[in-house]
Amino acid sequence: MRAGGLQATSVLRGLTVAASFSTRGAQTAAVNAAAEVAGLGEALPHLTRSGCLYLDYNATTPILPEVANEMAPFLFEHFGNPSSGHTYGRTCKAAVDLARRRVATLVNAADPSEIHFTSCGTESDNWAIYGSTVAGRRRAAAVGGLAAAAAAVPHVVTSVVEHPAVLVHLNHLRDLGLLTYTAVPVDREGLVDPADVAAAVRPSTALVTIMHSNNEVGSLQPIARIATAARRAHAAAVAAASGGTAAPGERGWLLVHTDAAQSTGKVPLDVEALGVDLMTVVGHKFGAPKGVAALYIRRGVELPNYFYGGGQEGGRRAGTENVMQVVGLGAAAAIAVREDEALRSHVGDMAERLLRGVRGAVAAEDQDKVRVNGPTDPARRLPNTLSLSIRGLNSALALQQLSAQLAASAGAACHSSGASVSSVLRAMQVPSEYAAGTLRLSTGRHTTPEEVDRAVALIVGEARRQGVIS
Repeated sequence: MRAGGLQATSVLRGLTVAASFSTRGAQTAAVNAAAEVAGLGEALPHLTRSGCLYLDYNATTPILPEVANEMAPFLFEHFGNPSSGHTYGRTCKAAVDLARRRVATLVNAADPSEIHFTSCGTESDNWAIYGSTVAGRRRAAAVGGLAAAAAAVPHVVTSVVEHPAVLVHLNHLRDLGLLTYTAVPVDREGLVDPADVAAAVRPSTALVTIMHSNNEVGSLQPIARIATAARRAHAAAVAAASGGTAAPGERGWLLVHTDAAQSTGKVPLDVEALGVDLMTVVGHKFGAPKGVAALYIRRGVELPNYFYGGGQEGGRRAGTENVMQVVGLGAAAAIAVREDEALRSHVGDMAERLLRGVRGAVAAEDQDKVRVNGPTDPARRLPNTLSLSIRGLNSALALQQLSAQLAASAGAACHSSGASVSSVLRAMQVPSEYAAGTLRLSTGRHTTPEEVDRAVALIVGEARRQGVIS
């Protein structure tokens, strides 16, 4: 097991659910309510009892039982402020430090201090964007004085398929006159061409932000190639703008950010290999609770604060730490590191079984009505994600009819509901008759073959009920 795994430090010794509570009153109830542990590939008891199959892991994941049990002591017994120097504070500080090491191990950060805990992926994305644009103005002032800073409106390069946490925030800052941005297209597989990113870079470009993987169709973007191409283009643009007198990058402050919310726990994440300066990791996408995330900030990157106040998070993000949630994020990160390839293999097998099941249940004459959106090469898409289109199907109606039996999405869960075609499918030029019949099915750690087979029967049965397949 790599450093930062599930083993506890000496300071945290004994923080199991059973040892942390007394045996009376509400605390006894909390012990008795400890999450029923189910391992990789085993159904979660509470999901089984619900009677509704869960294939919406890209929207959110259930909190893993091991994660819930590690969080539980911090609900009652370990309540101290991590900034306090006494016993109560030191225990919580040690827990936060352990979580930081675990997340750093997960993304291969050079130092745990590069991990900064936030409240959600939206905050992390917003901080990366806003901080990069403010940093761009400050550097312009340092080089060219106040006049240069006033004239330098930072530029950002992104893609048309980013999460609203990126695109809506970019629109907001653009409307305030704080930045301009260019959104590059994707191809029919939902992939960004690094050459398009390079072509969009200007001398004033302060940030390139491209998601690591798409939440709807699973396309894995070539982030390392994008980062290399963008930096080369930026150095050339800066040199050309300065008449060739400036060394490459002398006036360039290009940062590269990737939102890796959907990728965590599904594919390897290595900030060094990717060549990124900033990365967003989101807890509720891989077994931690909602309300906690992290922003990786490479050492040496001068990113202005987004929150101001106390000196938490190395002085970069004010606010008393949400210790229980942070502990959950660290615990989920440790599980993702421990299970690694086995977890990826399991979710991939379940997604493939789902596709094979649907195709196998559809008559030969209707096979052309079934389409998979996203990269045809499995290595270029998330293993757990299946964007499945059935020509003529009303996917919104299908999910409404099956809502008590099957949990899935017609599009991204963060987008508007209904039968409207998602912006991602439009950008990929998916034909409308397929796009309107698209189901986003995503498997997870606790998906079982039996659940997949039941889901196949429900989906095919609904398509037949609607009369789109025989």
